[in-house]
Amino acid sequence: MQFDIRRFDVYRKVPKDLTQPTLTGAVISISSILFIAFLFISELLVFISPDIVSVLYVDDPVQHSQKLPVFLNISLPRMKCEYLGLDIQDEMGRHEVGMSDATTKEPIYSDHIEGCLFQSHFMINKVPGNFHISTHSSASQPQLPDMAHYIHEVRFGQKPAAKLDVIKGSFNPLKDSDKTASEAHATHDYIVRIVPTVFEDSRNNMYFPFQYTFSHRDVIQQGHGGIRMPAIWFRYQLSPITAKYHEKRKPFYHFLTTVCAIIGGTFTVAGIIDSCIFTAAEIFKKAELGKLS
Repeated sequence: MQFDIRRFDVYRKVPKDLTQPTLTGAVISISSILFIAFLFISELLVFISPDIVSVLYVDDPVQHSQKLPVFLNISLPRMKCEYLGLDIQDEMGRHEVGMSDATTKEPIYSDHIEGCLFQSHFMINKVPGNFHISTHSSASQPQLPDMAHYIHEVRFGQKPAAKLDVIKGSFNPLKDSDKTASEAHATHDYIVRIVPTVFEDSRNNMYFPFQYTFSHRDVIQQGHGGIRMPAIWFRYQLSPITAKYHEKRKPFYHFLTTVCAIIGGTFTVAGIIDSCIFTAAEIFKKAELGKLS
């Protein structure tokens, strides 16, 4: 007797002339296909978009460097550039007044008043300290000092990867801070808490942006002989906790399992619904003809 492998077919075919198409079945079938297509596309988008997973640990992510880059971009609409300079201090004894390296000052005008767009890129040590915009390095002092300002950027470390847009507010939270309506003689004090951050993408490329939080206060400082010259201070400390973000993709077999579950589950539920509707319709017809018993 010849062995027939077709005996193992669990998907036995029913002759077409023994099946009965219905309008309800057609509607359910089309709805099921559309539903499956929607779920498949949604799952595909989730699969090709990696998740950003975060962990916290105690470590310095950039151990090869004792310096941290800072990017500063601030508009002062009522202070001329000739009076402004950048001063840097820290607990390692650093004290620079009027640092000019990688610093640009461009005049800006608003309501016929000359102001200044102040930009700088510099390095700080990884110890508590401060940097501030002041008139300390100017040969002469302004008659009407006004440190009202608008912050475009205060950023530490590398520019965050575009994939970190979901948490981008943590890397430049001072962006668009508007202090242009502040009192003219006010000193602006920003207390900054810097959190070392590592981002590792799916190709194992490493980026080192630094997140930070801040608090702010306006103070009119009194000294001998009257009000002290105002300034914009950024007092910073580094957190010992490092935040690490890395991309994590779902395995392909997980995607296949989900797709199979979508297709199988939809057709099973649709078949049950169609069977129930068809059975109810048959019972209704028999009841109308008096053949229910």
